[in-house]
Amino acid sequence: MHLPVVGITMGDPTGIGPEIVVKALSHKSTFRFCRPLVLGDGNIIARAITLLRAALRINKIEHVEEGRYADGTLNLINLSDIDPDKAAYGAPTESSGKAMVCYIEEAVKLALDNRIDAITTAPISKKALSDAGYAYPGHTELLAELTGSKDYLMMLAGDRLKVTLVTIHCGLKEVVPLLTTEKILAAIKMTEHALTKFFGEEKPKIAVAAVNPHAGEGGLFGKEEEGIIRPAVIEARRLGMHVEGPMPPDTLFYHAAQGTYAAVVSMYHDQGLIPLKLLHFEDAVNVTLGLPIIRTSVDHGTAYDLAGTGKANPSSLLNALKLAARMALKRAIGN
Repeated sequence: MHLPVVGITMGDPTGIGPEIVVKALSHKSTFRFCRPLVLGDGNIIARAITLLRAALRINKIEHVEEGRYADGTLNLINLSDIDPDKAAYGAPTESSGKAMVCYIEEAVKLALDNRIDAITTAPISKKALSDAGYAYPGHTELLAELTGSKDYLMMLAGDRLKVTLVTIHCGLKEVVPLLTTEKILAAIKMTEHALTKFFGEEKPKIAVAAVNPHAGEGGLFGKEEEGIIRPAVIEARRLGMHVEGPMPPDTLFYHAAQGTYAAVVSMYHDQGLIPLKLLHFEDAVNVTLGLPIIRTSVDHGTAYDLAGTGKANPSSLLNALKLAARMALKRAIGN
């Protein structure tokens, strides 16, 4: 079986995305598990290669089939022509914001057309996204719009802990009004499906977090546990899933990190991501579930303070590429 073609979007041209892409493709091992194809800007990639003194040759192509997928070659579909002198590190502009969206749009198109097998995304700036005129709070929502997906889920995955998020990019005061039994049940289903299909778990044990302290303390601190979350857990069990909850998060994540649970369904962004990043700050992978395409991503931002220093760590990107390739192979075998 051919190695899967993974399209790598370069991310924010003024952040660390270009550097970690160059570092990841400088690893000979990368070409042993996938055929990487960068969607980005040749001028910015060349700047990163020079900065890092990387032994990479840029091979600009127009079609996926023209790629030379071998160690030492960085295959690039060039989608913008940014002057590096006008793209200072850590200083995103409207044009750089539009460019990073262009990379994502082309990657999605190629994936939907089955020209590439998966997408792995380097970090973008949500502020630059907004400044460029795109009303999306993040990558996930943009990808959902581009693929026409209504039920989607963010999963953050590390070796010790995996979490999914029922609500994603919203203010804390908006969380409870957004929670519904149907939405939580859908999150449990997508989590269970991903664990069995892509992570090799048989009958995975899933924990569902409460939203209030002490799981509501019998209604003293809130009634959402009994009125909204528990009915979703009961229905998931009726459907044959191995689910427990709602459980107090202050103890739940300890047990999950010890291996008691295959994943935790979290009610909101920081509830799941604080423990995840405490354990997997440099190596976690972001996976978007529920899309018709495979998408993984780094689990960090543009790190403007590191951009241009050559010190950015490519571990998360390498893990994201490996997971994208593994998911693509499993999907191919399943089909």
